[in-house]
Amino acid sequence: MTKSIIFFLLLAVVLTFACQSQPYKQGEILYNNFCANCHMEDGSGLEGNIPPLAQADYVKENPLATACIIRRGMTGEIVVNGVTYNQAMPAVRELSEFEITNVINYINQAWGNDYGVVKLEDVRAELKACD
Repeated sequence: MTKSIIFFLLLAVVLTFACQSQPYKQGEILYNNFCANCHMEDGSGLEGNIPPLAQADYVKENPLATACIIRRGMTGEIVVNGVTYNQAMPAVRELSEFEITNVINYINQAWGNDYGVVKLEDVRAELKACD
């Protein structure tokens, strides 16, 4: 039992130092695996079809709503940076609350975005409200 506790404490320390140089690395990996095919690696979206996430007013103004969009998908119109998009986005149900939080925080800090950080407990509450 003691060896397990020591192992996990050491693992936590190593991960803490590893994450300081790339704080949203897991979010970046998840984004690249689940989001970049449509929203592009640079967050630019697909002109006229898929909204951008880079420098996106919608993301800045609705960080927690993004959690529900990731989990449940979206149909209907959305206006981003004054442009109306109407392409359905599929749900990404396999991501955990923790992973969705990491994706949002990656998006909030990538590509020149400086949109702050969302907390796991806030994402959890938002997901509960939209389910």
